[in-house]
Parts: sequence; C-alpha cells; structure tokens
Amino acid sequence: MSQKTANARQYAALPYRRSKKGAVEIMLVTSRETRRWIIPKGWPIAGVAPHNLAALEAMEEAGLLGKVGDKPIGSFHYDKKRGDGSIVNCTVDTFALEVEQQMPTWPEQDERKTKWFAPDDAASQVQEPELRAMIKKFAKQIG
Repeated sequence: MSQKTANARQYAALPYRRSKKGAVEIMLVTSRETRRWIIPKGWPIAGVAPHNLAALEAMEEAGLLGKVGDKPIGSFHYDKKRGDGSIVNCTVDTFALEVEQQMPTWPEQDERKTKWFAPDDAASQVQEPELRAMIKKFAKQIG
C-alpha cells in the first residue's frame, strides 16, 4: 500500500530557444524510470540558489547551457513515486532557461532522450495539467 507523505519542493528549468524563423521551441527530456516527457528538475541542494539549481539540472539531464531567470515563471505539482513505494507530493518551482547551446556530452546523456517541441506540442506531451498550462502561458508571453 503506497502512502503519501508531506509536500516536498523541487526546482525545474523550462528550456526554450527561438528557431531560425523566430518561433519559440521548448525542450523536454524523458524521465529515467517511466520514459515520459518532463522538464529537467531536481531536489534542493544546500547553498545553491533555486534558479541555479534549475540550470544545473538542465545541464546534467539535457546538456543545456544558457541564461536562467532568477524568478520562477510558475510552479506545478506532481506525485513522485519513491523507490520504497511511498509517494511524495512535489511542488516544482519552474525557471525559464534561454538555451544558448547543448553540449556534445553530458552526465545523463545515456539515461534520457531530449527533443525540441513547438510549445503546443510540448504542452500536449507532458502529463501534469499545471505544467501544460504553464508551457502555453509562457510561450504566449515571450512569443
């Protein structure tokens, strides 16, 4: 029987770029276990500012380097299944990351796939309704 534990906080990057034609594109990565499309995110690290942690996760999970905003563009919630079967309800503060480059190699390259999507396509690929709405709203704001 799985049980929910208290809320936990994570920090995520919403990686984006402009195509040569000027259209906004969003990068998604696959999760390691379920292989579903998500955005790079991780647990807090003592002494690391939330927006810098989001940028670090984007580098580790997708090899992305760029400019990260220091204020969240929003947050979303999801249930994280732990290895012991327990479920943690996570609030994920999300920071925009304007991608300048994808490195040729990165730490989790062999564990995940990465792909650029048009904003509506990215929104339709993610499972979390709040994340879907955030992607659409962000793309409209910067579009």
